Amino acid sequence: MAFIVFEGLDGAGKSTLIEALKEKLDQKTLEYISTREPGGTPLAEKLRQLLLHEEDDAPVSRAELLMYEAARAQHVDTVIRPALQNNQWVICDRFTASTYAFQKGGRDLDANQIHWLNNYATNGLKPDLNVLLDLSVETSKQRMEQRVQETGVEKDRFEKEEQDFHNRVRQAYLDLANNEASRWLVLDASKTREELKSSFLLALSERGFIE
Repeated sequence: MAFIVFEGLDGAGKSTLIEALKEKLDQKTLEYISTREPGGTPLAEKLRQLLLHEEDDAPVSRAELLMYEAARAQHVDTVIRPALQNNQWVICDRFTASTYAFQKGGRDLDANQIHWLNNYATNGLKPDLNVLLDLSVETSKQRMEQRVQETGVEKDRFEKEEQDFHNRVRQAYLDLANNEASRWLVLDASKTREELKSSFLLALSERGFIE
């Protein structure tokens, strides 16, 4: 079993790789759960709604950070850790790195405090691998606009932030990946879906996660 997390700007292709991994695990008859942050539990999903879609009374930056950590603590203790203890793979769309990237990079909150809160919320649990789908802010914006046109789903509160915000988020992700390279896999998300899937599955094999 393994705990694999997918990170990146919106529109980078996280869903594509999550589905590719689920398909590979199904082929090998390996048990897994697929979940997301914020979310994954009834309580955390309620916090997700407040975090992403409440604009009339949007949380200030520190409240936003604490809401993410509250959702994470519930998620880890009731979903992620029990699955790992049951020898299941855990596939997660976003985790602690997102909090660092968006709240430190985007909101300019204190890095040490974020690391401490992440560690407290997870009780020290870390992913075996963070997969960063690196994408330019310009391409991310184009993909988000296309999604809105195709689905009619409006942008959430973070997707509406200015370009400088997202540039800081992207850089924070890259800094994390550079500082802890053994736990990160950085992929070029501007590639086609098939190229991205191929690179990802090859890297998983080379790192010994899947034969």
